[in-house]
Amino acid sequence: MEVIHTVRDLRRRLAGEGAVGLVPTMGSLHEGHLSLVRSARTLASCVVTSVFVNRLQFGPGEDFERYPRDLSEDTRLLGAAGCQVVFAPDESEMYPVPQRFLVEPPELQHELEGAIRPGHFRGVCTVVLKLINMVHPQVALFGKKDYQQWTLLREMVGALSLPVRMVSGETMRADDGLALSSRNAYLSPEQRSEAPRLQRVLRTVAAGIKAGAARGDLLTAASAELAAHGWQVDYLALRRQSDLAPPQPGERALVLLAAARLGGTRLIDNLEVLLPEA
Repeated sequence: MEVIHTVRDLRRRLAGEGAVGLVPTMGSLHEGHLSLVRSARTLASCVVTSVFVNRLQFGPGEDFERYPRDLSEDTRLLGAAGCQVVFAPDESEMYPVPQRFLVEPPELQHELEGAIRPGHFRGVCTVVLKLINMVHPQVALFGKKDYQQWTLLREMVGALSLPVRMVSGETMRADDGLALSSRNAYLSPEQRSEAPRLQRVLRTVAAGIKAGAARGDLLTAASAELAAHGWQVDYLALRRQSDLAPPQPGERALVLLAAARLGGTRLIDNLEVLLPEA
C-alpha cells in the first residue's frame, strides 16, 4: 500500500490502472469505513481511500480543530483491509488557492442536517467533486449513516454527468445498535451506555408506523423520550427514501432521520422503513 500526499503523485500512480474505486473519508477510521474499502475491492482493481478533514464542511464553533486525526493508525487499518492507495493531502494541496468556486446543492441542503449546519453540504459536495476530479474513479462508495449526504451526492453526480458509479454501504453498528462514528470517541462511558437509545426510539417509531399509528404522535413521543433521558433533539423526521421529500399518501419506501446531542456530542442516525403493500 502506498501513502500519497499530492495530486501529481496520485495521478502518476493511477495512470494505467483499470477500474479505480474511491472511498472518501475524514480519517479516524472505523469498521464502517473499512467495510466500504472491502466492498470497493470487489468492484475495482485499485482502491483509493482519501483521508482529509475538510474545513469547508465545518461551521463556526464546530469541532474542526479537535476532530480526531491519526493517519498512522488509519493507514494500518487500510492496509489490513486491502486498500492499495491512501491519498492524504494537506490543506494547501487540496485548496492551493481560496476555494471561491463552490458546489451549490438544491434546497434539500437547507433542511434537516442543513438547517442545523448551514453551508455543510456545500462544503461536502465541493470536496467530493474535487476528489472525483483528482482520482477519476469508476466507482465511489459512501455509507448510508449520513443519509442526507448520500442523497445529495448521488444527485450531484447525476446532475453534473460525472462518469462515476455511486455505491452505498449499509450503516455499521456496535453490538448494542449504536451507529459507528468517529465522533463516538467524544462520549463519556455513561453517555456511551445511553447512546444506543437513539436507534431504539427510531425502531419504536418504525414499528408504530407499520402498525398504522399517527406518525406525528409517534415522532413527538420519540423526541420526548430522548429529552427525558438528557438528549437535545435537533430533528426527528420521516421522509421518503428517494429524495428526502415529505412522504405522500401511499408511498412505501420511507426513512426516519434523527440528530440529537448527548452532552457535548452530536449524533446522527437513520432507519429505512418499507411499508407493506396495501
